[in-house]
Formats: sequence, structure tokens, C-alpha cells
Amino acid sequence: MHALRPVALFLAFVLAPAFLSGCASRPGPDALTPTAASAPGARPHVILVASTRERDSRPGVLFNGERSSTLSFAKVDLTVPPTHKAGEIEWPKQSVGDPGTEMVVREALYRDTEQEFLHDLKSELARRPVGQRKVFIFIHGYNTMFSEALFRLAQMADDSRAPGVPLLFTWASRATTEAYVYDNNSATAARDKLEETIRLAFGSGAEEVSIMAHSMGNWVTVEALRQIRISGRGVPVERLGQVILAAPDIDVDVFKSQLKRFGKPAKPFVLIVSRDDKALGFSDFIAGNKLRLGAYTNDAELVELGAVVVDMTDVKALDSFNHGKFAQLAEMAPQLRGAIARASAGTEAAPAAVSMDGVQISGLDRFRLLRPNATGPAPAGQEPAAQAPAVQ
Repeated sequence: MHALRPVALFLAFVLAPAFLSGCASRPGPDALTPTAASAPGARPHVILVASTRERDSRPGVLFNGERSSTLSFAKVDLTVPPTHKAGEIEWPKQSVGDPGTEMVVREALYRDTEQEFLHDLKSELARRPVGQRKVFIFIHGYNTMFSEALFRLAQMADDSRAPGVPLLFTWASRATTEAYVYDNNSATAARDKLEETIRLAFGSGAEEVSIMAHSMGNWVTVEALRQIRISGRGVPVERLGQVILAAPDIDVDVFKSQLKRFGKPAKPFVLIVSRDDKALGFSDFIAGNKLRLGAYTNDAELVELGAVVVDMTDVKALDSFNHGKFAQLAEMAPQLRGAIARASAGTEAAPAAVSMDGVQISGLDRFRLLRPNATGPAPAGQEPAAQAPAVQ
């Protein structure tokens, strides 16, 4: 029986690239080669970057998978093609892509100082009207190239039609299956720099800062938020938007211990889970058969811990291993934002659970229960929101 284990582990590593890249193909090494070409209907996006990756001087690369001891910054102008399909990424097929059918980079510039990065961020915020001056930070997962993370954020920004400035925090992933331990250590090493990035986002004067992490990116995200929580130097809770943990590659027991340190959050974490996530099944295996949070089966328990659970088990994935469903949710973002806004405002009775195009959402009522001025008693054992900030 034990003799089979090395074989099973070998097969898992052979099969896992598709698990964790979340797509059947990957961009080429020079996918970010800038082009001056344009196409009618191509939609422009500006993405700001903060990274613990090493800069790479090769054309079309920008950042590689090795670690840097310093936090680097960049600004990327790109376009999404008029033929774009929701939830999908149209990779450039050649080093210089076709803006009519593919996502392409128009310009990519390093920023050498924190001040230059903040100038870019403030400029992007100023382009938006009051009430829409928001920042959306995305943290990618394991086995992810820089170009993959960048285009994924572009896809979500385009599909969601969200007004916020997209900000990519990208840590040093070698983007190979066998580098699981390296990637995990890279994510852990990036905690301080993610905390610094979150503080910079709040320091920009943004009206609201939301955070979304995917897969292993949830580990560095929750750790950074935990650091902020215990540092004694909190961020303004009233300007914290949603903290969204998508397909979290975190041991369930570890997450429970982290939440105990937080206390009940003023705003519930939004957990995106799917019980058919094969990539997390692989992580379960190499973690000694310990269930990962993104495939947890007890939505009610997660709600009780202080989360809103978005269960996508019944949604058909665009990738064969069901690990990238979170990206498909971007198209539904306007509906979800409306449901959360109504629940938070208390303008109508918020149901405990709702269904939306196959997505099951549990715990929406907690948004109203956790409002400082909500009428009625708080749930038993729960402190008022003003005394239990999420990251203060």
C-alpha cells in the first residue's frame, strides 16, 4: 500500500499544471510585448502593480518568478478586445498581440519609488467622480506567471464594470507545479510587503479599498490582515470595502485560528467556495488530507465564524479543474454589489440565503446585523461592529 504513494504523488505532480494554472493554455514568455496597434471597440484599462518579484529586462516579461527583497512598482496600460467573452482571457498568440481579438499591452513602465506609485494611484483616482474613487487589490495564487495575474485582473475589471482602480499585488511564483513549496514560502515572505501595499492604498485618499485573493494568495492576504490587526496601527475600517477570499488554499483549522485572532469582523469576509475544486483536492492530498477552506462543506459554520459564503459548486466552470470559477463571478458583480448594498443599508429584510444563476449565497443578513446602527440586538456573543473592526 505504501509503495503506491510515491506513484500517486508523481501522478499528482504530472497532472497538476492544469489544476493550478486554471486554463488549458498559458501565455508565451513575451506576452507583455507592447504594441502601438489599436482596434475599434477595444476597451482600455490601467493596472497598477506592486510586486515582490524580481524585475526582468527581457522584452515582454516585466517581472519573473524570483524573489526580490524590495517592493517594486509598475504601471501597465492594456486593452481588452471587443470580442472578449466574460470569464475568459484572450491570450496573445504571438509576442505582439492583435488588439481586435486579444488582450494586449500598450505600455508598461516601472516606477522606481513609492512616491511615483502613489502619484499614479492618486491620478487614477482623480479621473473618477466622487463616490467612485475606489481601489481594488487582487492577489493571485500558486503557479502563476506575472502575465497571467495581470491579464486575469484585466478580465475581472472589464467583466465587473467596477469603478475602482485595479491594483495587482504579485508575489514571486515560479509558475511551475513542482515549485509548490517555493511558492508557499514566497507567499509567506511577501506578508510585510502586502501590508505595506494595503497601507499605501489607504494612504492614497481612496474612498474605499477592497481586497480579493485567489488560492494560495489567500494565505499571504489573511496573514497580512492579521499583522495589521495586531500591529496597533489599524487602517480606517469605515473605508474598508469587501475582503473576498476566492478558492482559499488555506487549511480550515488554520483559518479558524486566524479568525479567532481577528474577532468577529465588522464586515464579513466573502468566501467563494466550490466543493468540486480539483486543484484544492490536490492541495488536500499534499497537505496530508487536510481539507482546504475553498472546498469546505459546512457553509453554516463559515457564516457563524463571520463570513458570507458564495458557493459556486453548481456553476459550470470554464476550466477543466473548477479552480477558476471566481473569475466568472465578475460578470455578476453588479448584481452582487446590489444585493450587498441592500443588505447593508437595511432598506429591506436581508434573507439568510439567496440563489443567483446557480450561485448560492449564505449569510447576507450578517451585513445588516453587523452595522453599528442596525436596529435590534446583535447575535449572541457578538460585539458591536464598532468594537470589532476587521483590520484595526
